Amino acid sequence: MARDDLIGGALWEEYSTEVQRRMNDPINMGELTEADAGEDKLVIADFGAESCGDAVRLYWLIDPATDTIKVSKFKSFGCGTAIASSDMMAELCMGKTVDDALKITNIDVEKALRDDPDVPAVPGQKMHCSVMAYDVIKKAASIYKGVDMESFEDEFIICECARITQDTIMEVIKLNKLKSVEEITDYTKAGGFCKSCVKEGGHEKKDVYLVDLLEQALEEMAAEDKSRKIIEAKGDGTFESMGLVQKIKAVESILEEYIRPTLKADGGDVELLDIVENEGKWDVLIKYQGECMSCSMNTTTTLAGIEDMLNFKLKAPIKVIVT
Repeated sequence: MARDDLIGGALWEEYSTEVQRRMNDPINMGELTEADAGEDKLVIADFGAESCGDAVRLYWLIDPATDTIKVSKFKSFGCGTAIASSDMMAELCMGKTVDDALKITNIDVEKALRDDPDVPAVPGQKMHCSVMAYDVIKKAASIYKGVDMESFEDEFIICECARITQDTIMEVIKLNKLKSVEEITDYTKAGGFCKSCVKEGGHEKKDVYLVDLLEQALEEMAAEDKSRKIIEAKGDGTFESMGLVQKIKAVESILEEYIRPTLKADGGDVELLDIVENEGKWDVLIKYQGECMSCSMNTTTTLAGIEDMLNFKLKAPIKVIVT
């Protein structure tokens, strides 16, 4: 595959190793004919994406007794990303029933092409190539079942021209931290043609527009960012995640509520000196005061009681040391 296949000068490194491999050496590319079918049912489905001019042909050999797709092949007429997406799409179909194959989405195809679960397999601008792979599955299933392709539509399509769903747009916005409708169009092709899906006032009325999704996504991203900063500042609530000052306050609050009242009743007290991490555990350094200093139990029963209470309340491996 020539590197000029990359849209908008996108870097080669933005494609996963798996995508690059399937671009150049697709595993499931080929044709199937009636001669290959035998007692199986041969289904041939074509689907083209008006948004980019790419097209794919999907071949299935289906066991009519179980509706299981035994063999899945494809031919792609388009860019390298379309080839890689179609190759993975055909692979995901094999061994599944037709109904289970219908559950495969464009997002499933893209995620299956990732090297790292958290790193996109392709630049966002090429996400529409996996949408075409998703649509051709519905076309093949509709042929096999003898029903209209639209009867399988269970996702909300925002852009009919590019066949982009609401879930895809929301994921792409958040994944790439998009800030404008123009960026959404650049990454997904949504809104790049008739523009009815961009905002109210186009030739076709919509229930939801790209501007609405962008506003919603930005609000959710801001809330997630705020929540993340709070967690980073406060930790996740566990003793281990707290800063030193927070640890001291947590230990002090338990000493004050559960330990000092008993000690003070006998004329004693305890002072917290320091908290030190020691090989995955926490040494709490204390000093007895008043009558506790000369008490015979200050290194046995009393010490064990303090340690047990701190471990129980803080759910952390704590050792109390008298200095």
